Amino acid sequence: MHILFVADALETFKISKDSTFAMMREAQRRGHQVAACEPQHLVWHKDDVVRCSTRYLQLTGSDESWFAELPPQAFGAHAALKDFDAVLMRKDPPFDAEYFYATHLLEQAEREGAKVFNRPRALRDHPEKLAILEFPQWIAPTLVTRSADAVRRFHARHQDIILKPLDGMGGMGIFRVKEDALNLGSIIETLNNNGAHTLMVQQFLPAIAQGDKRVLVIGGKPVPYSLARIPQGTEVRGNLAAGGKGVAQALTDSDYAIAHALGPVLAERGLLLVGLDVIGDKLTEINVTSPTCFQEITQQTGFDVAAMFMDALEAAL
Repeated sequence: MHILFVADALETFKISKDSTFAMMREAQRRGHQVAACEPQHLVWHKDDVVRCSTRYLQLTGSDESWFAELPPQAFGAHAALKDFDAVLMRKDPPFDAEYFYATHLLEQAEREGAKVFNRPRALRDHPEKLAILEFPQWIAPTLVTRSADAVRRFHARHQDIILKPLDGMGGMGIFRVKEDALNLGSIIETLNNNGAHTLMVQQFLPAIAQGDKRVLVIGGKPVPYSLARIPQGTEVRGNLAAGGKGVAQALTDSDYAIAHALGPVLAERGLLLVGLDVIGDKLTEINVTSPTCFQEITQQTGFDVAAMFMDALEAAL
């Protein structure tokens, strides 16, 4: 099988924890041919199909020079996406204009016969913070607004709140405001720019002290372990990028309930891999662009997440 990974520059991978690398390694272990390109290498011409400048890879097993680039293989240096058995969109956020345009090129490739995971339209239809609005029975009290007055009323009701931008990642731009409302006005101004930007406000969940859990759902089925990203020191954010400590743990009953409720629905829409963020028993985000935590879970529990993913990918083809 030939698999194309659309991802960030290979030279930027931190292979000790990169989930895309774990996918590549498992694919090669099974005898599949691994290739890669970056979103800016996608191109379409009238009377032709979507192609990319393709790098064919041999993983070396070394921690430093972790891949060797092979001469052009089966489909050439400017391969048509439709010629691969699978195309995996693994570009990291932010979901900016260029990411959006890339999904349209990938959707054109689908029309030409390519099999793309996660499906481009599903990536566009499930913004990672707003996607939870479809599942209100699983979420904490939440407000999405541009209105500063609405935020103040929400705070007056719930006293302890979290504010965050809709386009943030890795914990970027997240603020906690407690009962004293210290700096609430300034934070609102910073995040919504005098009403120009929509923000999300949620009731603070004390269970964050036990971690912001990443629950992976593959092919509609949950991985039996989550990675709890636990805030350190005085930090309120559990994100690994913000210094959180990752601790793998067995799914709780409520984790399973959320995953079983959402997994089949999202899989039916073409989302082969989803990362649900759960604090306590509340869903806080639905990550679909390039969910991570494969290696941390595998290293701490022995459960091979990449193998489960590759099983699901092979079954989907």
